[in-house]
Amino acid sequence: MTYTELSSTNGEAQTIVDTALRSAPPAELTPGKVYAFHTPTGIHKVDLTGPAQAPDRKVGTTTVRDAASFHAYFEKHADPDSEVYADAERLTVTAVLNAHQADGPRFGDHVLRLALRETETWKQWAARDGKLMDQETFAEFLEDHLPELLEPTAAEMLEIAQSFQATSKVEFQSANRLASGQRQFQYVETGTTKAGQKGQLAVPETFTIGLVPFDGSEGYRLTARLRYRIGQNGLQLGYKLERPGDIRTKAFADVVTAIGTEIDQPIMNGTPA
Repeated sequence: MTYTELSSTNGEAQTIVDTALRSAPPAELTPGKVYAFHTPTGIHKVDLTGPAQAPDRKVGTTTVRDAASFHAYFEKHADPDSEVYADAERLTVTAVLNAHQADGPRFGDHVLRLALRETETWKQWAARDGKLMDQETFAEFLEDHLPELLEPTAAEMLEIAQSFQATSKVEFQSANRLASGQRQFQYVETGTTKAGQKGQLAVPETFTIGLVPFDGSEGYRLTARLRYRIGQNGLQLGYKLERPGDIRTKAFADVVTAIGTEIDQPIMNGTPA
């Protein structure tokens, strides 16, 4: 009986496989992927990811917070066909850097947007606008915002604030308007060794503050009118800003003007498609 050696058969089979693999046509691999192959000597890896390739065009939306930043980015990426829009309601200025051309369309997906943010100081004054506070709270508010107080001076307003704190335990009875434009409060001492003693406290009926509405914008002067109420809860004080909405609108318009002086493209009123 004749026996065939198994090792010889396996060797011949492997030779056939190797020959077939070598004679097979080459396969196209997709760039950007990693491939692994089993070979007689182990696993062979082919890395086709390669270095990152630059995109074929500019895409994306960039948001900035002030006119200077808007101009810096616009100057770098804009061309004569870029379009700019201002929206006072949304407080935005939007530039479509690859906007449509007169003789053909473009993608319109490379966008620069200025989105203005109100300063914390503006928000704090706006939050208290028209609201009455007790004497202590009003005095503390003035002390915390001395840098914004222009007329009377911060030093004079600090003295007024301290006067309110010193008279927190009196009974206010009336208030009169003086010829000087101040409001004079009449009070009676209570709960002290001077109980029953009368006194007066004069406060400006209006005062001027300086506020910066938006980050990176200019500062503006606003008039605040004193508000008060004498009731069961004692003297309540506050202020009413004169036309803060107009100042906010002017501040946005000034930002748009500042941008317009630095670019050649007209700024249209509205928003892009």
